[in-house]
Amino acid sequence: MKHKLLVVIFYFSLGFAFAIPKTEKDALLDLYHTTNGSNWTKAWQLSAPIATWEGVMIENNHVVAISLFNNNLTGNIPETIGVFKNLKILNLAFNNLSGKIPESLYHLENLTTLRLGKNNISGAISEAIDGLKNISFLDFFDNELIGAIPNNIGNLKHLKVLSLSANNLKGTLPSTISALKNLERLELANNQLDGEIPNSISDIKSLKSLVIAENLFTKKFPKSILMMPNLELLQIQKNNFDRVYLESIMGSALKVTVFDHDGDKNESFKKDFNSIYMNSEKRTVKTKFEDNE
Repeated sequence: MKHKLLVVIFYFSLGFAFAIPKTEKDALLDLYHTTNGSNWTKAWQLSAPIATWEGVMIENNHVVAISLFNNNLTGNIPETIGVFKNLKILNLAFNNLSGKIPESLYHLENLTTLRLGKNNISGAISEAIDGLKNISFLDFFDNELIGAIPNNIGNLKHLKVLSLSANNLKGTLPSTISALKNLERLELANNQLDGEIPNSISDIKSLKSLVIAENLFTKKFPKSILMMPNLELLQIQKNNFDRVYLESIMGSALKVTVFDHDGDKNESFKKDFNSIYMNSEKRTVKTKFEDNE
């Protein structure tokens, strides 16, 4: 009897210590129901204190992280996700979510990590994306996104990782990307992007990984990118670059550890971008990639 009383007191104190606003609790419940929470791999026990719910982190009586990676979420991300004004991490990657990215999500100014990769999310990336003022890790890999990369992507000054590979994105690569001075990984492979690669990409001195393979890029690949000081992984194969020019400048890539391009008929550079995404050593060389982050 004494043991049961202690358990009750523990859960009561835990729930009291981490009380959150009703609007945030309602938004969590909305997320649970719209993504079929009863079928999650690790479902929330709704009768238990919120602080015990899988993947929910609370600080100063507000939800600051929701991490439901690889948890069999289906359905749509609800518009009420915008309620979490203190949210720093939202990780819903490796699930079966569909529908569009809620507009309200783009207004979470405190968000530093947004991972929606490996879902079935559709629609275009909103111009409102520059509302993610503190984002450093942006992962939309392997969805069904369409349209162009917004020109104002360059306003995300804290961005270190931009992963948009394996979607249906079209249009040219915005030159504003060169304003992302903290960017370490730019991954755009397996889309339908076209036009020239801006020379100004070489201004991103922090860049370690540039993956643009399997697109429709044309003309001369900038020699200045091959000479970037920190670039270690470069994958540009299966585009429409000027191959004669490319072969003439390949010797400039002295610091690149992995360089995949369209070589001669005796060379094979075919890559499985799904396995590259999962394999941190091959994909990012020395950069760290956390699938459970």
